[in-house]
Amino acid sequence: MVTNFISEKAKIGQNVKIWHFSYIGENSVIGDNTKIGSLVHIDYDVKIGENTKIEGQVFIPPLSRIGKNAFIGPAVVLTNDPYPMCDKMIGVTIEDNAVIGARAVIKAGVTVGKNSVVAMGSVVTRDVPENTVVMGVPATVRYSREEYDKKQRRWKEN
Repeated sequence: MVTNFISEKAKIGQNVKIWHFSYIGENSVIGDNTKIGSLVHIDYDVKIGENTKIEGQVFIPPLSRIGKNAFIGPAVVLTNDPYPMCDKMIGVTIEDNAVIGARAVIKAGVTVGKNSVVAMGSVVTRDVPENTVVMGVPATVRYSREEYDKKQRRWKEN
């Protein structure tokens, strides 16, 4: 029984774990030690850096770029057409160490900066600056990554 489709033209790094019913399109590159959840669709010409974790039911369109050590939560949708049904596609860029919360939607052409966080359920229509946390519909900057990390540490301690 076949549980995944991985194009023969995709390049999969060392120690990559791909869960059930996932798709990886041609000319995509998946970095070492990356984890890809169930029902993930990674289209063609996508680049994903090492040590990245992609939860289940994520859609990553063609031409998207995801950096190293990124986290993409369950059911996140990256789009590739800012004005549907246009034939001109552009990907989304998620830079190193970014965190994307569950069910966030990110518009085509947007860059999520290094070390930034997109809160769950957010709709990102503009670039996210490095080291910031955005949330809401549409997403707006709420605080710094440093503040986020402090909140996370306090939560873990309790």
